[in-house]
Amino acid sequence: MGNLPVWGLRAVLAMLLAGSVGVQAVMVPLLAADPDGSGGELAHLRVPFVAIVLLGIVAAQTVLVCVWRLVTMVRRGAVFSHRAFRYVHVVIGAVVAAALLVFTLGVLLAPGEAVAPGVVLLVGGAGVAVLGVALVVLVLRMLLAQAVARDAEAARMRAELEEVI
Repeated sequence: MGNLPVWGLRAVLAMLLAGSVGVQAVMVPLLAADPDGSGGELAHLRVPFVAIVLLGIVAAQTVLVCVWRLVTMVRRGAVFSHRAFRYVHVVIGAVVAAALLVFTLGVLLAPGEAVAPGVVLLVGGAGVAVLGVALVVLVLRMLLAQAVARDAEAARMRAELEEVI
């Protein structure tokens, strides 16, 4: 892989990571605050909602860091190794955790009439979409496993050929 795509992806990852830290530092405290003290119909959900948002940001940051590490392995030509699986497993776990957080949000919003049923259904659909991303990464992990196995087989066959020659 060329240097331009690697540096481009790293720039995007760095901007996303910086943005997520900014959201953690500024927006999450604003979500937690109740400036007018009125509360509202969903005031009892303020703490769980803030916790879900914060944990979702942490899950996204985890994915960004793991993708950064995988891009580093690609640049070095070492991505087709067993060390890459560690990062791929963490990405799968973080995406599944994010899906569970979205489903939890839907469950919290479902009771009562403060939130329309269509909104709860949309949140559930978003959870399914996030879970679909985890499945895509799982399929990519299987492709990585095949590539690592073929790379090991090719190395073994090269060694046997060198013995023969």
